[in-house]
Amino acid sequence: MSFLENPINFGLALFIILVLCMEAGRRIGRRRMARDPGVLEAGTGAVDGVVFALLGLLVAFTFSGAASRFDERRAMIVTEANDISTAYLRIDLLPEAAQPALRDAFHRYVTSRVATYQGDAVLEGFNQAFAKSKDIQAEIWKLAITASRQPDAPPAANMLLLPAINEMIDITTTRAEALRFHPPWPIFFMLLFTALVCALLGGHAMLKSRSPNWFHVIGFAAIVTLTMYVIADLEYPRLGQIQVGSMDHILEDALK
Repeated sequence: MSFLENPINFGLALFIILVLCMEAGRRIGRRRMARDPGVLEAGTGAVDGVVFALLGLLVAFTFSGAASRFDERRAMIVTEANDISTAYLRIDLLPEAAQPALRDAFHRYVTSRVATYQGDAVLEGFNQAFAKSKDIQAEIWKLAITASRQPDAPPAANMLLLPAINEMIDITTTRAEALRFHPPWPIFFMLLFTALVCALLGGHAMLKSRSPNWFHVIGFAAIVTLTMYVIADLEYPRLGQIQVGSMDHILEDALK
């Protein structure tokens, strides 16, 4: 995730490398042409087409997967908000004397859940923030058990409240694992490596030009860099420009 901590530097470095690869490919092509003018009729277009098609396939695969996981993470926020809201409403089933402590614990719990996924926590202290939420979960569970066992507690309290709290707890593990779930690093490496090879081949195709065709060079480097960044941004939606953090208000409103 470190590259998204400095997204401008990451994008700038990738852009420059792609431009250099295209220029290197053009120079290699011109040297080959100087030694063997027949290189122009070598018929390498089929090879170029296969490599560029592979790049397109990798981009489509990684972009689709990243977008799907982004939507799933947003849906999990809504699911957790619904679970918290349901459990909170069922506190009304408990004896009145036991309700204030549970309601206070729920409010602290929601605050801790929102803080767990803030930018600084995700980067440095996610485990500590998550552990704090787990502690409040345990407190809520103990309070609910104690309250549901009181003599004046209706039987429905035990049957309805505890399963709702259990679902509220379960979704936290699902969200935590979703935060860590990404494609294996070789896929990203293959995507980046293929893009660099395509830059070399694209530059090689410009071997007839005495100077770089900057319109095509900059255009190719810019679109590939932007695409790579968007894919990474979707994979880590708490760190970049494409954020799921805008959905956190749903959690904050769950108890209103």
